[in-house]
Amino acid sequence: MDWEGEVRRLHGDVYSYGILSLEMFIGKRPTDEMFKDGLSLHELAKMAIPSRVTEIVDPHLLLEERSANLNNANNSYYERAKIQECLVSIVRIGVACSMESPGERMEMIDVVKKLQALRDMFVG
Repeated sequence: MDWEGEVRRLHGDVYSYGILSLEMFIGKRPTDEMFKDGLSLHELAKMAIPSRVTEIVDPHLLLEERSANLNNANNSYYERAKIQECLVSIVRIGVACSMESPGERMEMIDVVKKLQALRDMFVG
């Protein structure tokens, strides 16, 4: 494969990762019937950043958070804010990877760095 072909393949891989990431966190496929008339999974995510991300995220991802908050009301605001910040960051990465123009997409090395930073911030 020539150099230009390899670059196109890598941009395609980044795009696929972005769409897969959005599918997993939003819980919808790009072929879902709600995506018509110019609305796409990418556009839905882009419009929701940052204040409406929890409205589009798959509710199953938030079930554990909600039950944990019922058991400990003192930490609920802090935990909700932390989860919101993490979800916004992940959806931003998905949007940056799934830009229409390959040149606008995030580089995979930067995706890995951002995901590692998120892991360190929210898990470690």
